[in-house]
Amino acid sequence: MIEPKLPKYQWGQRVKAAVDLHNDGSFPDAPAEGLLVGVGHTGEIVQVGRHTDANLPIYLVEFGERLVVGCLEEEISPL
Repeated sequence: MIEPKLPKYQWGQRVKAAVDLHNDGSFPDAPAEGLLVGVGHTGEIVQVGRHTDANLPIYLVEFGERLVVGCLEEEISPL
């Protein structure tokens, strides 16, 4: 069993995209592989979850008013 990695960031924390975030199929109304959020865009962590298979933290980050994207730690950085 893989040991769980503790979250590096917390709910309510302001972060920015460290990489371009593309649609992995989670957004059916957006083009496949289309750009969702560009590098440097800021958002706020609205929930911290866990990827069950990899045992990694997943951060739901709200970028703008109606765009919530699931991010890995290496995809975001603190402000």
